[in-house]
Amino acid sequence: MADLTPTPDRPGLHVSKPSPNTPATGSAVCHCGATATATGDNQVKALVEGYTANHGSAHNRTGR
Repeated sequence: MADLTPTPDRPGLHVSKPSPNTPATGSAVCHCGATATATGDNQVKALVEGYTANHGSAHNRTGR
């Protein structure tokens, strides 16, 4: 399987939760240079919400 971790050359959002008993992990890299990581279900949920609201395709909606 390919490495799906986002990088500055391949920005994006990656979330992993291998089993119901392990905490989720997430990482995000935006083309604007912002980066973030999170561990734990609640923190990863906040990372996803923040990334989708303020980065990635959100830049296209606001013209930034």
